[in-house]
Amino acid sequence: MLHTREWGSGDRVAVLIHGIMADSRCWWRVGPALAERGYRVVAVDLPGHGDSSRALEYTPELYAQSVLESVPANPDLAIGHSLGGLTLAVAIERLMPGRAVYSDPGFRLPESEGVDLGAMMAAFKDQTVETVGQFHPGWSAEECALEIEMLAKWDPATAVALSSFTGTDFTPEPVVPSLVQLADPSDLVSPEFAEALAAKGFETRVVKGAEHTIHRHLFEDFMAGLEGWI
Repeated sequence: MLHTREWGSGDRVAVLIHGIMADSRCWWRVGPALAERGYRVVAVDLPGHGDSSRALEYTPELYAQSVLESVPANPDLAIGHSLGGLTLAVAIERLMPGRAVYSDPGFRLPESEGVDLGAMMAAFKDQTVETVGQFHPGWSAEECALEIEMLAKWDPATAVALSSFTGTDFTPEPVVPSLVQLADPSDLVSPEFAEALAAKGFETRVVKGAEHTIHRHLFEDFMAGLEGWI
């Protein structure tokens, strides 16, 4: 079972799945905002993140299965960011939420010839508040400090493991009403890919000026981008 964090006690259930290097604490503003809208919010720490246990091997199916074992079945809403979006995609036909929101999701992690993305990301383990601020100039001081706290509990082997499924297409079917929310620009979902998703039946929305971690960079715009979905 994964470690989870909860906000609210409403009749509706929302599940939040964070991206790589983060944990459930990254939803510190989103969780309470959804709770105010009548949700009981359950945010997970994926394996190798936060207070959840580490694994010998990190795969999309491990992430998906661990979420399925740790959150209520058939929640009213599920939101996954980045790796969390990929995880939600793999779990979607079993979780079957009322609505799904994929925030700048990693459906297709890009291959970069000559670049070991996992090793490069693993090196971020030892960032300082100053370097976090340089990588994320739009983040608040609170977000930069939180990043350091989350990195302290993060297993960089999760980044190294990305190479085992980089280049694989995990794009789900929109088996429930599904929104794909995009950064501006998105490094994970190209305009052409966004058009293909729309043709499959996903609604796509760009959050103007937002970096990849939309909910941490432009929280108000993130929430506004969910209008009609929450």
